[in-house]
Amino acid sequence: MPGANHSSYASLHDVELCSYAAAGERRAFGELVRRHSSGVRHLLRRMGAQAAESDDVAQDAFLAAFERIAEFRGEGTFAGWVKRIAARLYLRRLQREKRLSALAAEEGMADEADNGTRDADHRIDLDEAMKGLSVAERLCVSMCYGAGLSHGEAADALNLPLGTVKSHVKRGLDKLRARLAPGGDAVLEGRRGNG
Repeated sequence: MPGANHSSYASLHDVELCSYAAAGERRAFGELVRRHSSGVRHLLRRMGAQAAESDDVAQDAFLAAFERIAEFRGEGTFAGWVKRIAARLYLRRLQREKRLSALAAEEGMADEADNGTRDADHRIDLDEAMKGLSVAERLCVSMCYGAGLSHGEAADALNLPLGTVKSHVKRGLDKLRARLAPGGDAVLEGRRGNG
């Protein structure tokens, strides 16, 4: 499809676009970026990145995906693949900045803040509810539900014991369900098993 215009790429499936991109068609990859950049940035914000930081990491993730596009086999979704790349890049950034070492201290402060009450009439969306989680819970939930990593993959990426990750995910989901009730469970269902 050399020389194809934007509209011809817009009608293709992600797997087809990846094939064209692997063959050197930059516009095919541009269509993938157009389709999925917003979702990648949203995931990074839910993980705790500020807007500018999420833009930077998303850009780095798409550059890495472009360089490794031939590795994408279509066994999962392109969106899930690039989100996993972005999540890992963000975690590396956190590790470089030594923010992961502060997880335990921040978690204690977040748990104390959870004891406060909220206005019952205040409408809470998922992004707002995620802000109520501790840093550790937000990272673990975002990685396992937003980026599609298993608990084991998240534990490896965070350099935390598997049981600790599972605990953070469980506590985080319990808090989200409580904040998003009555429809909170429906938002989080459909997740594959993470044993």
